[in-house]
Amino acid sequence: MRDGDDRVCVGAIAGAFGVAGEVRLKSFCADPYALGDYGELSDEAGTQTYTVQVDRAVEKGLIGRLSGVRSKEEADALKGTRLYAPRERLPDLPDDEYYYSDLIGLTVVDPGGGELGTVKTVLNHGATDILEIKVPGKSETALLPFTLQAVPTVDISAGRIVADPPDGIF
Repeated sequence: MRDGDDRVCVGAIAGAFGVAGEVRLKSFCADPYALGDYGELSDEAGTQTYTVQVDRAVEKGLIGRLSGVRSKEEADALKGTRLYAPRERLPDLPDDEYYYSDLIGLTVVDPGGGELGTVKTVLNHGATDILEIKVPGKSETALLPFTLQAVPTVDISAGRIVADPPDGIF
């Protein structure tokens, strides 16, 4: 979320857990339990807010409670809701770490300055982060490993990433 939005997606609701309003949560925080440390979190539209209490870990996520959610039906209705924290509540990151939301929308250029595309999203399936790049003039996206070798420079203030992609990516 760029363009003046001062929030960062820190997690998502994966559905109900049990019948008493508990929810399954996906945490996008370095410390998964920190999801409950940022005060009220809002949905993507900013119209609903929730206080999150993380109770315990389960395989592939966390179990917790959201303020105002008291039944399985209420919890199920929130499945897929992304949870956002105001940026000022989040910790400052070292120079070589970034919030995903800061990368989305950045222009990707090759070492010579030629435009390769724009970051559409950041994926993580366990091994490493992957930048999904919208390539101009193509309907398919390119997947670029977000490693120091493939992405030697990220310049948030300039709105660009310099990439040295492996052969065959673009």
